[in-house]
Amino acid sequence: MKTITATILRQKKSTGEKITCLTAYDASFASIVDESGIDVILVGDSLGMVIQGQASTLPVTIEDMVYHTRCVARGIHRALLIADLPFLSYSTKERALDSAGKLIAAGAAMVKLEGGSELIIEIIQYLGQWGIPVCGHLGLLPQSVHKLGGYRIQGQEPVQAEMIFNSAQQLENAGADLLVLECIPAQLASRISAALTIPTIGIGAGQDCDGQVLVLYDMLGITPGKRPRFVRDFFAGQNSVSAAINAFIREVKSGTFPGRERE
Repeated sequence: MKTITATILRQKKSTGEKITCLTAYDASFASIVDESGIDVILVGDSLGMVIQGQASTLPVTIEDMVYHTRCVARGIHRALLIADLPFLSYSTKERALDSAGKLIAAGAAMVKLEGGSELIIEIIQYLGQWGIPVCGHLGLLPQSVHKLGGYRIQGQEPVQAEMIFNSAQQLENAGADLLVLECIPAQLASRISAALTIPTIGIGAGQDCDGQVLVLYDMLGITPGKRPRFVRDFFAGQNSVSAAINAFIREVKSGTFPGRERE
């Protein structure tokens, strides 16, 4: 199968084919996810919670991300590999370049950062000058959980919704290749997805995004504690991890997941 690139993801958007994405943190799971035919694998800083047992993503370091990115890269041959820039690893343009360079050297094809501030815009432009592809992230920003007052839906108020919409356009104009939309109203995600030429990947953002992402441990039902309402246990009723992943891919591609009932 052909190796997935940012160009191929844009083609999928233009043809209306849904993009599939799951997280992975080690070579073994990465291999299973990759062989299933997933489009994108994300080494998320969510590893702080599901791997390290932290209360948030904030303690994750660039060294943690480099280690797990290197592990995941060894397990995949086809999917586009994206790695998160962790908290404070992109506080300046220069630091962002250093951090992103380490993740690219570890095997990532793209890096992801959160927010839509003026600094983030400048960083995306700066990384682009060095040939580093970037995925943006708007809506619920886990690295800003203290500022946001917890894990809650963003963009419900008209003013905030307009800010998110404008930020999405600014991220695209700055050179972002992809955009994750997390926990925003489905109507807003749909509007953003229609307005942009780059693909949008939703998580808790309705079914009209160009693709969907879930944390692997969440969709396998092995994350302890209460799972977000937009998560579904795809392992239930299956006889293997591969079957669960294939079910996720099949339902995203067909538009069955997430479905209107999860908006």
